[in-house]
Amino acid sequence: MSQPTPTPESRADAAPALPGRWERFRDSYLLYSFKRDVIAQLSLVVFIALVAIAVFAPWLAPMNPYDLAQIDILASELPPFWVDGSDPAYLLGTDAQGRDMLSTILYGARVSLVIGFGAVALQAILGVTFGLMAGYLGGRIDAFLMRLADIQLSFSTLMVAIIVGALVKAVFGGATFSTYAVPLLVVIIGLAEWPQYARTVRASVLAEKNKEYVDAARVMGLKSRRIMFRHVLPNTLSPIFVISTVQIANAIISEAALSFLGLGMPETHPSLGSLIKAGFDYIQSGSWWITLIPGAVLVVLVLSINLLGDWLRDVMNPRLYKG
Repeated sequence: MSQPTPTPESRADAAPALPGRWERFRDSYLLYSFKRDVIAQLSLVVFIALVAIAVFAPWLAPMNPYDLAQIDILASELPPFWVDGSDPAYLLGTDAQGRDMLSTILYGARVSLVIGFGAVALQAILGVTFGLMAGYLGGRIDAFLMRLADIQLSFSTLMVAIIVGALVKAVFGGATFSTYAVPLLVVIIGLAEWPQYARTVRASVLAEKNKEYVDAARVMGLKSRRIMFRHVLPNTLSPIFVISTVQIANAIISEAALSFLGLGMPETHPSLGSLIKAGFDYIQSGSWWITLIPGAVLVVLVLSINLLGDWLRDVMNPRLYKG
């Protein structure tokens, strides 16, 4: 007796279903290693909590530090709630201007995170673009871009940021710098760190551009720009993700350092760095909380990002990962 000929519909019904994105992520090595790493889990929880608090600062903060009507200069330098002489209305005390420390920290964390993410986005755009061009095109373009990166890397990141920040402040004036401090700091820090991306991406592109899929794309007549961004770039994303996590922490630290030196956020628009600077002169008088509490928040934020970056680096290279 002859068997019925299978139709396309019956073949489709009999074929095993391909796993979806969630199933692939659930069974991935990345999630498996994350479940086994307690430090990475705690770091992610702390980082997400700090980002959420910063994003919802206008709704969580007891006061608006930008609203002069809510600032009481007579309530300046009040200690936190666990110190004698505190005011229950100010849980973490007040600064020298009478602003609530809890509110200024929430708003300041948001400014620091915006500068950190914005600067890293600019670094990635410049560094990835230059790294792709240098690695794929080679020749004089590669020599020029890498020599430019070498020259910039011969100076420290903070030195480049200080020089550029001082020049911008001298040319446009302190008032203009204070008004546009956030975008200017994003540009300054972003321009100071793009060689890190460029050198890493170039090394990855050099390893990828001679593989078969790139040769096949060339034979098909695809343009170099499409090959670089549509075919080569997706295979170089792993080191980019690792660098980005570390660079966010570096950008936040750079902003804090520039603010401490007077080249960052003004005291009227608080960031974690400007809060530390504002309270530094009052440590000797006993108002230690104005500097130490924002400093502790900055340390926790940067530490959580660095620990996540270390875990991600090890996971992206299984030979280094020890579970």
